[in-house]
Amino acid sequence: MSFVHGQKLNILLVTQYFWPESFIINDLVKTLVFQGHTVEVLTGNPNYPEGKVFEGYTADGCMDELFDEVVTVHRVPLYPRGQGGAKNLLRNYCSFVFNGLKYFHRAVKGKPFDVIFVFAPSPITQVIPAIYLKLKMKTHLAVWVQDLWPESLKATGFIRNPVLLGVVGVMVRCIYAFTDTLLIQSRAFHEPVSRYARSEKIVYYPNSYQNSSPQISAETQIPPAVLDMMAKNFCLVFAGNLGTAQSLETLVQAAENLQHLPEVKLVVVGSGSMEEWLKQQVVSKGLDNLVLVGRFPATEMPQFFSRADGLLVTLKKEEIFAYTIPSKIQAYLAAGRPIVAALEGEGAKVVAEAEAGLTCPAEDYKGLAQCVEQLYKMSASERDKLGAAGRAYYLENFEMKRQCSRLVEILQDRIAATRKGKK
Repeated sequence: MSFVHGQKLNILLVTQYFWPESFIINDLVKTLVFQGHTVEVLTGNPNYPEGKVFEGYTADGCMDELFDEVVTVHRVPLYPRGQGGAKNLLRNYCSFVFNGLKYFHRAVKGKPFDVIFVFAPSPITQVIPAIYLKLKMKTHLAVWVQDLWPESLKATGFIRNPVLLGVVGVMVRCIYAFTDTLLIQSRAFHEPVSRYARSEKIVYYPNSYQNSSPQISAETQIPPAVLDMMAKNFCLVFAGNLGTAQSLETLVQAAENLQHLPEVKLVVVGSGSMEEWLKQQVVSKGLDNLVLVGRFPATEMPQFFSRADGLLVTLKKEEIFAYTIPSKIQAYLAAGRPIVAALEGEGAKVVAEAEAGLTCPAEDYKGLAQCVEQLYKMSASERDKLGAAGRAYYLENFEMKRQCSRLVEILQDRIAATRKGKK
């Protein structure tokens, strides 16, 4: 059997992270279903990013539910990640592997699927239950690589021992050996991934973002005080996870260097392991220009973006982060607002290619402050030009409906080629 373009796929999604956790995969599944494909999901109980199991769920026990009214979701027990730390994360990662191996095949026994598709941010170990399913069901296995292992473990300090990093490298090589297709979210991933897998398996497939109107909506959960503050000041929004990778020290130091511009506010939307540290810095340094508004649903992000004068992204100065395009870049481009970025490599390259904003090296707080001040001193028409260029680039390269159609074409071609090669 060979696939033809336009044929609908029956997809089994394996992912440690899924709705109601906020990840790109949620909208991707909605779009695939809208386009006529069938998706069934195997995942764990939600606890990211705060490390506590969400209300309405329990860490123990399996359960089934519907996502978007039509997508069956099978959940297995998962040890919550807690407030981070190596032991908690290791238990979290291992519990998904163990319970996935134990329960996933029972949930989908006897059901036919064209492809097993793994959404794979850290940890890459979440592919292991999918490998078991591939062997048992004799189905094509495609993995969407969002993070580089073992490089990211070294960069974040999770593992520093060279011997242990070598062991992880062997594990990654074994995992990749069992996959049929490796989709990479950044072109720069090709070289490091090819160290552990055959190059012909690797296909560039970027993150995307669901198109939404960049216009302000009257309905929002954002408190009136925050809306008033944003209306009266020149605000740049930083949205997303507040973790070690985001180089929040750079944000704090940039805020210190911008205190001579009282109208300029850096508005931080999100939560994460560095949130308490960030709150302490605001208080101890008296940074009234660094405004922490907390975490909001993903549906509220367009509200923040449309009210912002600019959008901020920062990453640590590590080689691995130079390979990565932060997922917020696509959302920022879609919003049609200027971007100010302190990062290296692919992420900075996208902002520059799109002519969507201003960039400086990672961890360069003085450069970041200068970029913010430069944006502040621009005319409104100059800022609008940057935003419009970014949105045009997004529509061409990262719009979700277009990218979902491309994903299906990639999978159809890869499934057909794999079957042909086995004859």
